[in-house]
Amino acid sequence: MPGFLLHLGATVLCAHGGQAMPASPNPRVTVGGQPITTQPLPYMVAGCPGIPPTVPPCVTAQWITGATRVMASGQPVLLQDSQAICTPTGTPLTIVASQVRVKGT
Repeated sequence: MPGFLLHLGATVLCAHGGQAMPASPNPRVTVGGQPITTQPLPYMVAGCPGIPPTVPPCVTAQWITGATRVMASGQPVLLQDSQAICTPTGTPLTIVASQVRVKGT
């Protein structure tokens, strides 16, 4: 499905409300002046409270889906409907807001 490309300024949260940011956005491709993100690189999660005492906080997230037809530096770009799994909890990331000018599939 087509979706808007994710960029450094997109709001991405873990299931517990922690802020997720790309570990290394792609500096060669920008949208709205901000670098986009690609699938193989992880996101780092900060401020996740987890659910004490049984569930630890989310630390990183790995994307499992990305664009099928749009690539940047040979890697699939991330879209607004891309899905990720957090480590160590196994919960998903939620994309709350992203840019709304460039779409990919």
